[in-house]
Amino acid sequence: MFSQYKYKAIITIVLISCVFSSCYTFRGTGYLQEQRFSLPEYDRAVYQEYRLRVNDEIVFRLVTTDAQIAAIYDAGTTPHRIANDGTIDLPFVRKIHIEGLTLREATAVVQDVFREIVPDAMVRMAIGNRTFTVIGDVGTGIFPVYKDRLTIFQALALAGDLQLSGDRRRITILRQTDEGLRRMEFDIRPRSIIESEFYYIFPNDIIYVRRLPSSFFRISTYQQFLGLVNTTATLFMVTRRFSTN
Repeated sequence: MFSQYKYKAIITIVLISCVFSSCYTFRGTGYLQEQRFSLPEYDRAVYQEYRLRVNDEIVFRLVTTDAQIAAIYDAGTTPHRIANDGTIDLPFVRKIHIEGLTLREATAVVQDVFREIVPDAMVRMAIGNRTFTVIGDVGTGIFPVYKDRLTIFQALALAGDLQLSGDRRRITILRQTDEGLRRMEFDIRPRSIIESEFYYIFPNDIIYVRRLPSSFFRISTYQQFLGLVNTTATLFMVTRRFSTN
């Protein structure tokens, strides 16, 4: 008789443990957590403006009081691609090297070239292919970098945020740099992610979210929780019935 009670007690403890260990918790999924949960702590990083790269598309506009010149360059928003030699080829001026410059620096360089022929020239430029990509356990797609200093949270919000089953401990950003493709892996949960090197998203970034290996056994809704409790109770009753026969 003792062995039967002991057996049922063990089964009950195991099943209850399964129920509570299968739930998603704030510690596992919450953003901007304090460091008391032994989360990684990231150093603050100086923000580095995006620098133009080969194949970036530049949208160019020239503003001048010279109506004849203005009519020549009134090409709307036709993009101009940065060539393999790092230059941009604009009508009626020499090729201008802008690879490696920030957009602000490149605008100043191009404006100086045009002021050699049009003293009051004002140049406006923008990057035409400012997009980033999101894949993995999150809304997948290609989205615009709609402003400077787009944060990782804003980027993921555009994609619909992470699924509960997404592994927040190992978010990966693939970023093209002058040294080649850089792979940046980080935990998005700690508050120290703010202003760290992982905080801002740049054009052409790829954000990859892994799926938690244990997510198959996790509960994401209240209905699933009730279903698991009901299944656990039913299994316990069946076990008890057969053990008393």
